[in-house]
Amino acid sequence: MQDPTPPVKLFGRQRSIHEVLGGGTVADVLLWRNKIASAAFLIGSEVLWFLFEVVEYSFVSLLCHILITGMLVLFIWSTLSEHFKWPPFEIPEIILDEYAFNSIASILHERLNQFLSIIVDISCGKDLPLFFLTLVSLWILSVMGNYCSFCKLLFVGVLFLETLPFLYERYEEDVDHHAVIMHQQIKKMLSEFNLSLLNKIPKGPVKEKKTT
Repeated sequence: MQDPTPPVKLFGRQRSIHEVLGGGTVADVLLWRNKIASAAFLIGSEVLWFLFEVVEYSFVSLLCHILITGMLVLFIWSTLSEHFKWPPFEIPEIILDEYAFNSIASILHERLNQFLSIIVDISCGKDLPLFFLTLVSLWILSVMGNYCSFCKLLFVGVLFLETLPFLYERYEEDVDHHAVIMHQQIKKMLSEFNLSLLNKIPKGPVKEKKTT
């Protein structure tokens, strides 16, 4: 008995969504496999949005207030540590570790290259439905940019990153099934449009070949 045909994945991918997102800590956070880190990331983003959009904090003011608070906490800690024999405060090694900075820079560089390569492949028009879908998505994003601030758009993007991958992984089969049907319908509509456009192009008279 032959094996059943493997299901078609969204965008023709062969890897799981966890591997597509990097397969590391970032993927675990976006897919809510580390619920504490995911919740902390979402709450932190919401707090920053509240401070910048609702309270209308500027970035410089917020940075200065954070530094003032940190310096006061360190001053109180160092003062009380002499009386209560507390250990002195030490900066975590992961913050000072050069390898951590190099790893973050390497990950950002790799993701930027992947993003640019995807944009180039889509722009070449190899997949017309995906090409037009990308154009429409970018146009919608540009319209939203006229009515929303950058901070608000960034917060909405964080919400999408925290919800869409998780929901897609949970309902992957249903989403892939409907996406394939929609992709086929769009492809059929584009082929019909191309045929109707070609039929409207006037054709010149066909010259008969002279026989010797």
